[in-house]
Amino acid sequence: MTAQTFYHGTKADLKEGDLIGAGFASNYGKRKKAAYVYLTAMLDAAIWGAELASGEGRGRIYIVEPTGPFEDDPNLTDKKFPGNPTKSYRTRDPLRIVGEVTDWQGHAPEQLKAMKDHLAHLERLGVEAIED
Repeated sequence: MTAQTFYHGTKADLKEGDLIGAGFASNYGKRKKAAYVYLTAMLDAAIWGAELASGEGRGRIYIVEPTGPFEDDPNLTDKKFPGNPTKSYRTRDPLRIVGEVTDWQGHAPEQLKAMKDHLAHLERLGVEAIED
């Protein structure tokens, strides 16, 4: 058990004690089966995850506990933010939900639109948001 608090942003409606695991449709891109599940130690990164996840439900941010080893998320740390300042990680082991952040503030509408437009542009170029 670690003293670090970790978050997972999604639109899935889950409850405390549930496990979030790999092997399900990804929240992003072509929604192929995810080989990893993602977590972050930064609330802002989890907010982006909740806002950008596929689906119709409202964004949710869960406080999670890794059940196994995790590594830096190369989708961010190798490509955009060397040194992992976003504190973004991935694991093949499930994350256990230990709580939910209910009082988070989303990004400004224009900031969210700019990010969605950027992701749509990458998709048109054939660039996957998540590479396993």
